[in-house]
Amino acid sequence: MIKWVAAVLGYTFLRFPGAILGFIVGSFLDNLNSGSKSGNTVFRDFTKQTVSPADFELNLLSLCSIVIKADGHVSQRELDYVRQYFISTYGKEKANAIFRTFNDVIKKREISAAKICAYLNQRTRHEVRLQLIHFLFGIAQSDGQVSQAEVAKLKEIATYLRIGNYDFESIKAMFIQQADNAYKILEIDRTATDDAVKKAYRNMAKKYHPDRVVTEDEAIKKGAEEKFKQVQKAYETIQKERGMV
Repeated sequence: MIKWVAAVLGYTFLRFPGAILGFIVGSFLDNLNSGSKSGNTVFRDFTKQTVSPADFELNLLSLCSIVIKADGHVSQRELDYVRQYFISTYGKEKANAIFRTFNDVIKKREISAAKICAYLNQRTRHEVRLQLIHFLFGIAQSDGQVSQAEVAKLKEIATYLRIGNYDFESIKAMFIQQADNAYKILEIDRTATDDAVKKAYRNMAKKYHPDRVVTEDEAIKKGAEEKFKQVQKAYETIQKERGMV
């Protein structure tokens, strides 16, 4: 209706060119109004940056399965870790429903880490994706060690999730004991000054504070809390080592 009114008004002021312009603008407004009534518009679809809890859980479980199979051996301890984590986070009934749906899905299609990560990149913040890698490292470590194949797969997933090398190495240092782990967690070298250490801690505490992880997924929230504790522990270790006040 709006397009015809706009066409008439356009013709009144600008004759035939005005009628065409009015019809185009009116058609656009008609479509916009219609989309608003149906609860969906082109603009809403274009700006949608959220992922529903159900979608998130299934994608999370898909990434879990990729990590579990990374070294060519499906560890029962890793499977139990994932199952217990989902049960403790979502409750037994919901967790079982997630696993059933997941089993139905993987029978119909191959799981692609690249596609899953591309989907999550569009709908989750960087802080949430950092916690995803933290959670996946926890799975890899649940059988007692993180194999090189698992590290390689986690690095690949991190790259797909647009997580930089410094962030990846920081998270990795929380699970694999190496020299200077505390410094790696804070993303600095052992040669850093005390002031640089304090600045790094403030930056990391801000980056990994649980309040910055905006998600409905309890598993990721818990991961954020754990990583924040690791950052604090790393700073305390360096403070003690250096005698910093």
